[in-house]
Amino acid sequence: MPLSTNLHLRNVIILLKKWSKQEYTIAAFTIILFIFSLTFLNRSNQSHSNDSHINLIPFTPLANFKQLGALCLDGTAPGYHFQKGFGSGSRNWLLHLEGGGWCNSISSCSYRKTTALGSSNYMDTPVPFSGILSSVPSQNPDFFNWNKVKIRYCDGASFAGHPESEPKGSGLFFRGQIIWEAIMNELLSIGMSKAKQALLSGCSAGGLATLIHCDNFRQLLPKEATVKCLADAGFFLDEKDIAGNSTMKSFYHDVVQLQGVAKSLHKECLAKMEPSKCLFPSEILKNIKTPVFLVHPAYDFWQIHNILVPEGSDPHRRWKSCRLNIQSCDANMISILDSFRSSLLKAVNEFQQRKDIGMFIDSCFIHCQTWMGETWHSPRSPKINHKTIAESVADWFFDRQVVKLIDCPFPCNPTCHNMDFTRV
Repeated sequence: MPLSTNLHLRNVIILLKKWSKQEYTIAAFTIILFIFSLTFLNRSNQSHSNDSHINLIPFTPLANFKQLGALCLDGTAPGYHFQKGFGSGSRNWLLHLEGGGWCNSISSCSYRKTTALGSSNYMDTPVPFSGILSSVPSQNPDFFNWNKVKIRYCDGASFAGHPESEPKGSGLFFRGQIIWEAIMNELLSIGMSKAKQALLSGCSAGGLATLIHCDNFRQLLPKEATVKCLADAGFFLDEKDIAGNSTMKSFYHDVVQLQGVAKSLHKECLAKMEPSKCLFPSEILKNIKTPVFLVHPAYDFWQIHNILVPEGSDPHRRWKSCRLNIQSCDANMISILDSFRSSLLKAVNEFQQRKDIGMFIDSCFIHCQTWMGETWHSPRSPKINHKTIAESVADWFFDRQVVKLIDCPFPCNPTCHNMDFTRV
């Protein structure tokens, strides 16, 4: 691991000691996602290092970002990575919204702007496109030749913050909604306005952003185009933690209040309940009219770490080993995890009757799965009914069949990629 990486992680650990429990949740996510990315993405890239089709895609800063007011948390330029489509895919578009949690306070947002999740000054560029963004037919058989865009995440509120909420003198810019609109307009100007088929996807907080902006994405494109949305590990649950606290509900309340997110949420929901409740996918999905596909692990390690068993809920650290490796969980802990899985299945069951909503819910201890070749589509990918995630998404997108794949409980699926943080 590079020295700069070690220094970055050391600084994060120092800050963790100063932060509240809710702020710790976000910092922990940043570290976990960072390590997760190094472990899986690097492994995937190494396994294909001799493939001449693997390209590094440069970062494109948004044009006229200052005039548009489209700013990252620190005021730098938001942007994206774009690879032009070819052949039969030249008029098809696949967008992927990067994930990375949220910030819910001035202090956590202020720290965030010193990282790649709040400033383009720290973003890696160029980046490899793998998984759903791959241009290799064997790794991405149905979307390999489409126009592909990875949109970087630097606002801390799932592309849904509004400048009216910016605290004076903080040096913070809450411009997620403006970033979304500005990047969409730029992509429309370079060819997306003539799209025949389009898929908006996203991972984690980017998966939530996909759900928030799905119908708007549909409205931006030609009426005759086929337009759908894919949320990967973005179905966050409104569940109490093991101590009986509504940690996630409280956290979302702070995010919504701090960044003015309510203005980006469905009015139908806001008329019935308080705004933070409308940020949960189970409520968003009730109002979405565009077809949606959910890729989700029933044992989502991020949700286990931050919703079910956040640090403050386990003072005696009984869950320490289980949180790092699901194989280390005892029978009682597995029972609690299975109850959490049941809550997920109950939440998605409401949408089982909608043919336009597809699902691939495996029983893996993992988080995002579409953006890595190893879990998207490879000989070692997770499968349900002998289908990879890529094959299942394609069956749904091209209307080959209705896809509602729900795995049996852990540890029934031997194809799962289960994260083991004790080995990172």
